[in-house]
Amino acid sequence: MAGTNTAKENTKAIPLAPSVILVRPQLGQNIGMCARAMLNCAVTELRIVKPRDGWPNPDATAAASGAIELLEKAKIYETTAEAVADLEFVVATTARERGVVKDIYTAEAAAKKIRERNFGTGPLPNPLPQGEGIGATLPPPMGEGWGEGLSGKQRCGIMFGPERTGLESDDVALASAIVNIPLNPGFSSLNLAQAVLLTCYAWLNADNPFREEQVVPDLGDTAPATKGDVENLMKHLEDDLDTGGFFRSPEQRPTILRNIGNFFHRSGMTQQDVRTMHGIFSCLTGKRMRK
Repeated sequence: MAGTNTAKENTKAIPLAPSVILVRPQLGQNIGMCARAMLNCAVTELRIVKPRDGWPNPDATAAASGAIELLEKAKIYETTAEAVADLEFVVATTARERGVVKDIYTAEAAAKKIRERNFGTGPLPNPLPQGEGIGATLPPPMGEGWGEGLSGKQRCGIMFGPERTGLESDDVALASAIVNIPLNPGFSSLNLAQAVLLTCYAWLNADNPFREEQVVPDLGDTAPATKGDVENLMKHLEDDLDTGGFFRSPEQRPTILRNIGNFFHRSGMTQQDVRTMHGIFSCLTGKRMRK
């Protein structure tokens, strides 16, 4: 779905956004689409464990659709243990029973747990730090300078398995908890990028700093109609219906008018809608009178 506003800054990277760990991904296209899904949600650190087709992967670049910098900064690991070694809280996404005893969360519940470990139970810092480019506002993930001003905060990650088989039990064993996305039990398999988007969006939406920029309905050059506008329209219609002999039963007249009024009031009419309907009623009445 198109909708990127190129006039705005590419991203507001959120401090301590969870790392996304792709374990043994198979297709470069899926890795690229995962990067795109991550950037949609301002999640900018990608870790890849032993990609099947090697790295870098031109298919991933082609599918990233503007999120190429995430791929360029992606970290490549040989084992899952290495990929999560510096993280303090990791959730593993899986729809299967793996024979391990761990807490199981929905994506929304896991997002809240990650938020609590990132920032406590309060809201995100406001305003968010600003910078240029992807991840510019994030502290370096490791080494000198990491975590400056973020004392006591925990780094978190979300782990995803290969497209065909999902995470293995040894991978899940490294996680702090499991994320399960409740879907149709007869068909709960998700494309890798879909799973990344759902979990990253749940994390973002736990306290979405971009909500103030959400799209609002475009009413064009007119404002919503007032209740008085709609009542005047109803009076116009009522007079025309009386003139045309619409009400054959005086007893039913109040009920019919109430039902018509309910229709107009719940339709969210604009002032232009009201003017248009006045014109339609007048036109129809004029034609009937000429006949």
